[in-house]
Amino acid sequence: MMKLISAGTLATILLAGQSSAFSSSPQSTPQHVVSTRPSSTTPSSSALHLSNDDDEVQKLLAKAKQLREEAALMSGKTVEQMEAEVAREKESARERAAVVEKARREREDRNNATARRSGAQILPVPDDGPSQIQQAASAVERAFADGIVRQTVRFALLEEGEEMTGELNDFPGGMEQMYRESGRPLTESLLREVRAYSKNSSSNEESETSNNNSNAPPEVSAEDIWDFDGSAIITAKAADGSHGDVKGVVFPNTDVKYLKDIEKIDEEVGPDRLLLLINPFWKDVESWGFNILAPNGKKRAQEVIFDNGYEVTYAVLRFSVRGEDCVAVKAYPYEWQMYAYREDPSWFNQERPIWLGSSKEEPKSSQISEILNSRPEFKMSKNMRQMQRMMGNDDQ
Repeated sequence: MMKLISAGTLATILLAGQSSAFSSSPQSTPQHVVSTRPSSTTPSSSALHLSNDDDEVQKLLAKAKQLREEAALMSGKTVEQMEAEVAREKESARERAAVVEKARREREDRNNATARRSGAQILPVPDDGPSQIQQAASAVERAFADGIVRQTVRFALLEEGEEMTGELNDFPGGMEQMYRESGRPLTESLLREVRAYSKNSSSNEESETSNNNSNAPPEVSAEDIWDFDGSAIITAKAADGSHGDVKGVVFPNTDVKYLKDIEKIDEEVGPDRLLLLINPFWKDVESWGFNILAPNGKKRAQEVIFDNGYEVTYAVLRFSVRGEDCVAVKAYPYEWQMYAYREDPSWFNQERPIWLGSSKEEPKSSQISEILNSRPEFKMSKNMRQMQRMMGNDDQ
């Protein structure tokens, strides 16, 4: 049975083929070598070679045209529509690359303190893992520059190549799969990007080695805590001295063992270096509740975690409200930004985030639901909008 591929992918291949047909000759086409020696080839023979070359090119172009028309027929679109769709996909890729580059430039710009402190900054929704890493690195570095050395980061747990839109990944393999395919790669990538150097280093050796090497990538390693919990300690050793080392604890939970581990790591890191908690499985101190095996668990959590800061400096939360896919983004020092995804009428099967507003506190579902009810774009439910489009009606 013939294997079907997407029209957009096939169109991209065919357009690339069309471009190559104009830019280069087929391998089977004879190559003409210009020589200063007299040639025994007659004018009619040369004309024949040129005619053969033209015929080959025309055959290739005709074949490419035929394939494009067949692909368009299979997809129910015209060739012009397919070419326009490919152009839009390329433009979207350029826009995503621009967002990532903008985030990187933001990290390098340390001079505009007023803009950094503006709580009204509107943050874009990261499209995927790499753009999420750039946003997180910027937020972590800004917080560290302001003296926050104990931080919490909550990633949207995306696998490699996964986009922010769409259904949440349930990770059927449990915590081990979640750590292996998302938690660890995201944390290691973040620690490779972050540059957080202690200003109070007392080591002369470290001071001597810190010679314009702050942009060199650190050496990142991982040490499992409990493999069945998917928890680990990720360490980034800075290229120019331990005063730039960073540690991250991935997926700690309310077991008292993690309180002991975090307390121990806190002492090892010291008061001036950066320690991150990545996607901890608690919301606040009330998450500990009462445990007969650890009656002082809540008190210990207050002392080890919440009395030491661990402010949320970056978070991307994904959830569903009223059947709509929603995202809340927090990046220090800015407020929470709330978004809901809506179908893009100019793109088939594509959604784009609609900004709903900002919040000083972590937004709740009831807060977002109230906003959705007041927005004309979401006056109809997602199912109703889909039915309207199927009937050819405008769902705007």
